[in-house]
Amino acid sequence: MLTTRFVDGSPNWIDLGTPDLDGAASFYGALFGWRFWSAGPGAGGHGFFQLGGATVAGGTQITPKQGPPSWTVYFRTPDAEATARISEQAHGGVLMRPVDVMGKGRTAILTDRAGVPFGVRQPGRPAGLDLAGEPGSLCWVELYTPDVPAAAAYYRAVLGLETSAAPFPGGTYTCVTPAGQGEDGVFGGFVPPAGGPAGTEPHWLPYIEVSDADAAAAGAEELGGAVHTPATDIEGVGRVARLADPYGARFAVIETAPREA
Repeated sequence: MLTTRFVDGSPNWIDLGTPDLDGAASFYGALFGWRFWSAGPGAGGHGFFQLGGATVAGGTQITPKQGPPSWTVYFRTPDAEATARISEQAHGGVLMRPVDVMGKGRTAILTDRAGVPFGVRQPGRPAGLDLAGEPGSLCWVELYTPDVPAAAAYYRAVLGLETSAAPFPGGTYTCVTPAGQGEDGVFGGFVPPAGGPAGTEPHWLPYIEVSDADAAAAGAEELGGAVHTPATDIEGVGRVARLADPYGARFAVIETAPREA
């Protein structure tokens, strides 16, 4: 699971692009207790979701020309420019060249070999999210991709990520960790389409830790969102539901199983 001990290659930010920032703030506020703070008139509609004063995500108002409503997962890099170049060399792409973000870091939006967008963030201050791995915050990410080996090769070349196989009900699960971090550094996984929601294109999916996955799924639906996968027990992992907000941005919740002593 994620913590705020960010290292190169680890997810260190998530950002919501939505056509209705006020509506999204209302949805996530009711669901997770988040409060949205605008970054100011010069920030292009950008701002921050906070929980108890700790930043747990970013948010931006977008137009249809900027793409569909979605959550973007960002990964820490020591050099955004170099990472963008490597993405192109590794047969990925660059949607947005590296730019400075209000003195808080340097970011870029890239695409992997399957065309899945993701971000990289060369940290300034803060290094990343203030809270991770705790209720109401990012705790896991998954990539749904048609070619797991190709994804593993791409993200190893671009972000230095390492993969390993773990037993999973019905087969194995491809775990992902930053280089040299070992089992304790695992932050997510790569999942083939058969292991994810049916009929969806490849995408990164952020997971938010909750105390009650069933209540979160029911709450999302009551607030105008959608339940793509009802709350389900996964042995040794916890109880998971895959959801979408009222504008179609996909995310998941997980009620993590207690660790055995």
